[in-house]
Amino acid sequence: MSTRLNAALGERAWVCVVCGFIYQEKEGIPEDGIAPGTPWEEVDDDWMCPKCGVTKSDFVLLTL
Repeated sequence: MSTRLNAALGERAWVCVVCGFIYQEKEGIPEDGIAPGTPWEEVDDDWMCPKCGVTKSDFVLLTL
């Protein structure tokens, strides 16, 4: 699937380049206060990876 199609289907995901943790927009991270369906752009810039503690700037769009 292309990135464009993933975005159209609401299936965008972002991966931490340090530890490999994946943030899926459709899943969110409710335990961190990020509701399912929250677009990556709406996640706070100071949010930290729950696995390794790096910031949002260390995530890249996962191309499926």
